[in-house]
Amino acid sequence: MSNRLQGKVAVVTGGTTGIGLGIARQFAAEGATVFITGRRQQELDAAVKDIGGNVTGVRGDISDLADLDRLFDTIQQKVSHIDILAANAGGGTFAPLGSITEEDFDKTFSINVKGTLFTVQKALPLLRDGGSIILTSSTSTTRAIPAFSVYGATKAAIRNFARHWILDLKDRNIRVNAISPGPTLTPGLTGLTSSEEQWKQFEGSISAQIPLGRLADPNEIGRAAVFLASDDASFVNGIELFVDGGMAQI
Repeated sequence: MSNRLQGKVAVVTGGTTGIGLGIARQFAAEGATVFITGRRQQELDAAVKDIGGNVTGVRGDISDLADLDRLFDTIQQKVSHIDILAANAGGGTFAPLGSITEEDFDKTFSINVKGTLFTVQKALPLLRDGGSIILTSSTSTTRAIPAFSVYGATKAAIRNFARHWILDLKDRNIRVNAISPGPTLTPGLTGLTSSEEQWKQFEGSISAQIPLGRLADPNEIGRAAVFLASDDASFVNGIELFVDGGMAQI
């Protein structure tokens, strides 16, 4: 590794599994001091062990503002500032129009939109001028997926946060970019199927729609996040970086 993030303090929400874990792993490998969040202590402990390096796990739910306050209080006590914030935590479920429940709608928007907004807002006092904010969006911002409209709407909101926040934060030279992964081999994706046979069919049908012919590895998303976090991206601001094997480009 090139230690592009040496001496930097990075926070990754939803850093215990999947894409968040991939981002946190790559940040640590590039020399950053990393803080990760997750809702389940067992997964949090396992992720800290997996990542290695200088990493701290803080249990919490980003849709709970008291948990966010506790996260940033912990960071302030340990390191006093943040250089990189990867607001990654999120999720969603399939539900076609006609069967969307109020509970599913509220839960998805509470985590993906409300949680992301207040993660960033509450981090601002600790975030150094010239820092980098990375929001995890999705290819569903531009490519429709059956029965996934609520999730797609939340990720479109996140993409638009990046556009607006670069204006709100311009006086502090804080860059805000969105990263939009394509289908990625994560527990969240595999959990959408109930059997190995069903998963193989599901994976095959998705891979056939991707020009590179396969799903992403979470570490590939992490390496793209390292670019956005590093000085290599010093003039990259407000973009949506697709890391999707070309899926949303055709």
